[in-house]
Amino acid sequence: MRRPRRVLVIGGGAAGSAGTILLRRAGVRVDLVEARADWNATAGSGITLQGNALRVLRELGVWERVRASGFAFDALGITAPDGTVLHVARDTRSGGDDLPSTVGIQRSRLQGILADAVRASGATVRLGIRAVRLDQDAEGVTVRFGDGTEARHDLVIAADGLGSATRAAIGVTAEPEPTGMAIWRVAAPRPADVTHSNVTYGGAAYIAGYCPTGDATLYAFVVEADRDRASIPPESYADEMRRLTAGYGGHWPAITAHLTDPSQVNYARFHQMLVEGSWHRGRVVLAGDAAHGCPPTLAQGAALSLEDALVLAELLTDGRDWDDALFQEYYERRVPRVRAVVEASVRIGRWQLDGVRDADVPGLMGRTMAMLTELP
Repeated sequence: MRRPRRVLVIGGGAAGSAGTILLRRAGVRVDLVEARADWNATAGSGITLQGNALRVLRELGVWERVRASGFAFDALGITAPDGTVLHVARDTRSGGDDLPSTVGIQRSRLQGILADAVRASGATVRLGIRAVRLDQDAEGVTVRFGDGTEARHDLVIAADGLGSATRAAIGVTAEPEPTGMAIWRVAAPRPADVTHSNVTYGGAAYIAGYCPTGDATLYAFVVEADRDRASIPPESYADEMRRLTAGYGGHWPAITAHLTDPSQVNYARFHQMLVEGSWHRGRVVLAGDAAHGCPPTLAQGAALSLEDALVLAELLTDGRDWDDALFQEYYERRVPRVRAVVEASVRIGRWQLDGVRDADVPGLMGRTMAMLTELP
């Protein structure tokens, strides 16, 4: 009789949490370590989850909580810098007709829902812990942790983000590269008539937009050319975002009025990355942002991470040996879909940086979202 398998998941974000929940459901013993001591201390103010992400969240059993905690909608508004509504388009329901096109939700609420589901699954969770050494052989991985403890695992899933230390530790040389853009984000009260995302192309920034995240909240963002973060003191973040948004009309004056606390403003550079060839080395497998990253121009980062976890868990629990062939199948199932999203996300940003006026942004978005309606 085969002994119960034991998996270590490094990282408690979307990919790590989803993988843990699905493997525990199949009876696999899972230990999850997360470097942050406060699991809910997530960067950013809000997140946009499109239908293909919602499809995975439903599979995890958390969809009803996500729907109750966020704000569901089926449209995207395009406005002029002065606030004039130019067009309201119906969004693709990439998760199927029985799910909304999009849900906006506060990042901390989403993380809290996933963390609760991980704990309820029976996984062992340790916070404020890093894996500092991995020694592999043909049967598994011996992992040494920052607190001096060691444990033996049959498989390690590295879901420790775009700057993954595990990726580097196993000899994968891919690194995230800046795309030339950066984003400012902040939470604000939601006016009653903001019932879907609205975006403006042009004005003082490349993109300015806002998305409802709950009954009383939204998150607002502006995208500008990348600047050296070291040149922007954190205490000036509110001033910088207020300067960029001052010329926009519509709901922006009300949003800008809440831009007073620099600690509530998040600034992040856009990056791209795609690990080529395979997403594993021996018994260590990459998932989510550790394997790929893209700018949020298509709002697909979390969705791709959740899909990774779904596909990997499916393969790991179908009764086959955990070997190179299985891990390579995981890569080959995921990489065409991920590549298409990464390339489209980067291309949209590049068109804006280069000032391409006849770029078919709606067409590229539509084709990409149509592809994502297919099951991963």
